[in-house]
Amino acid sequence: MSAQPLVSVVTPVYNGEAYLEACIESVLRQTYSNWEYVILDNASTDRTHEIAAGFAERDPRIRLLRNPETLPLIDNLNRSMRQLAPDSVWCKVVHADDMLFPDCLRAMVEIGERHPGVGLVGAYSQWGDRVACDGLPYPSARLSGRALARLVLLGTAYPFLSPSSLLIRSDLVRARDPFYPGREPHADVQVLYELLRETDFGFVHQVLTFVRRHEDSATSTVAQPLLRLPLQQIDLLARYGPEFLEPDELQTRMENLLERYYRLLARRPYRARGEAFWRLHRETLARAGRPFSMRRFRAHRMETLGVHVVRRLGRWLR
Repeated sequence: MSAQPLVSVVTPVYNGEAYLEACIESVLRQTYSNWEYVILDNASTDRTHEIAAGFAERDPRIRLLRNPETLPLIDNLNRSMRQLAPDSVWCKVVHADDMLFPDCLRAMVEIGERHPGVGLVGAYSQWGDRVACDGLPYPSARLSGRALARLVLLGTAYPFLSPSSLLIRSDLVRARDPFYPGREPHADVQVLYELLRETDFGFVHQVLTFVRRHEDSATSTVAQPLLRLPLQQIDLLARYGPEFLEPDELQTRMENLLERYYRLLARRPYRARGEAFWRLHRETLARAGRPFSMRRFRAHRMETLGVHVVRRLGRWLR
């Protein structure tokens, strides 16, 4: 690149003192130098603001903002995406418990600038102790947005691990207000399908981001206990499958996801869950046009109980 376009790095954070310092330092270590760093503190009650303020005092490229009161998750994410500098060309979200490897901005921006039709850029991500975000076959660095949406909906690729894994062209961010649609926890994935209608996807075949796995993450505290991830797949397929898939592909994929969903639901002791759990599942499935089937649930539950009985009998006979 003959010149470095400005990148707006954005971190929305609430009570992130445990990991925020490592996150900020990973931005400061970038080999790419033309960036601004916006940190939006969602009225944290721990040392988040103090930690961020210390870095902002030492580096003028860091802008620290604070909400007067704590906003709901998606509202805070949307407010953070409205803070880009007017001359920003690219936007790089990095959540407060994640990190960027030193060459992240340089490598991602290089792909985006090389291909003007690319509005989203991904790369491999270290997710805890494994590598995630499978994308384009090597050495391909570009794929049409509609082609990538098909692959993701069919379950053959998934470069959408976290907003921290992606670079987004700032014009695409500015064109949407709010940027993330609705209030569902998977609004960050919904917006990607909507962007892929109009832009291509670039991919860097390097591990460029670190997405932390820990007990306090939204996935651990919200998604997993409520079995949201299988529900999310069904919901997204119902929303975007008719646009990107052929009818027979959509039908086959939906049946596979439903079979997996009921199998998972039957394997866990969800009888003790409250009404909010079951309301979420019934409402999501109804919205997807696949009302909850007690018949399928009971069939998988009986199958699961049978397996447990056989295993216990086998242990007793030994």
